[in-house]
Amino acid sequence: MPSKLDAWLELTVEEAIDPSLPICDPHHHLWDKPQDRYMIDEVTSDLGSGHNVVQTLFVEVDAMYRASGPTEMKPVGEVEWVNGIGAQSDSGAYGPTRVAAGIVGYADLNLGAAVKSVLEAIETASGGRFRSVRHTCSWDEFEPLRSHRSGYPGMMASAKFKEGFSVLMGMGYGFDALVYHPQILELAELADAFPNATFILNHIGRPLGIGPYTGHRDEVFEVWKKDMTTLAERPNIVVKVGGLGNRVSGFDWDTRPFPPSSTELAKTTGPYYLHAIETFGPERCMFESNFPVDKNSYSYAVIWNSFKRMTRDFSDAEKALLFHDTAAKSYKLPLLSEL
Repeated sequence: MPSKLDAWLELTVEEAIDPSLPICDPHHHLWDKPQDRYMIDEVTSDLGSGHNVVQTLFVEVDAMYRASGPTEMKPVGEVEWVNGIGAQSDSGAYGPTRVAAGIVGYADLNLGAAVKSVLEAIETASGGRFRSVRHTCSWDEFEPLRSHRSGYPGMMASAKFKEGFSVLMGMGYGFDALVYHPQILELAELADAFPNATFILNHIGRPLGIGPYTGHRDEVFEVWKKDMTTLAERPNIVVKVGGLGNRVSGFDWDTRPFPPSSTELAKTTGPYYLHAIETFGPERCMFESNFPVDKNSYSYAVIWNSFKRMTRDFSDAEKALLFHDTAAKSYKLPLLSEL
């Protein structure tokens, strides 16, 4: 029996545009919560909605942590669990997509040099899938925008965080940066301090649209646009293009009688996504789903159709980068030429 969300999403159904175009989805989650399950069956159902998704990246989401042991080691449990789901997918029993071909895990970089043992444990637990660490750096004075995993003011400039970051970089892994738009320039300073590290900015820097940012979309957009242009001057930063379906962006698609169409999404999100692509270039941009978080706002088929609509006039080479190869290169997965 379909859930209320599934029933709502079925009110806007679309056939996949350009269904043969290969896609690497570099950002989705998995979890098993009471009344909220997104496991191998659910993700492969979305992946099978008509687009040619050949491989995906799992991104940490504070799920299936170890129940006991040292606190800093508990996130290793999530990686162990996801590696098992990746093995399920590799069997071919759940369809052609390689789900969780790469894993973005979590380790507390504020541990400084002591984070090395955590990273080594994640490395072992991942079965070779470990590619990057995501450490939440987002923080805002508006309390509802914070969580138990939020950063703190100035965290990216702190000596202990940088010490932990140096260990991560030395082991050859990437860093998935989760910030809000007011912190984009702080991320630029961190990128300057580690010019040889690979930074992967999640959700185009998360322009906010709730709380004190409600009703100020134009002002937020101009600040975000200016800061993203500055950030693009750092060649070691790549961008995940997507994520505006998250409720913190304030578009409120989830409150409407019908989900948005891909045409509407392309029109509304295009100014953001196309500015990111224009400033960073297709070789440093990758489209992402951010499912199932963004599933509250639109279906999997619709969001990828919207990306395809806004890049309709792009060259085949540019599309190959945006939909697959930038993600694959950033996360050291097979490129299209290697598949």
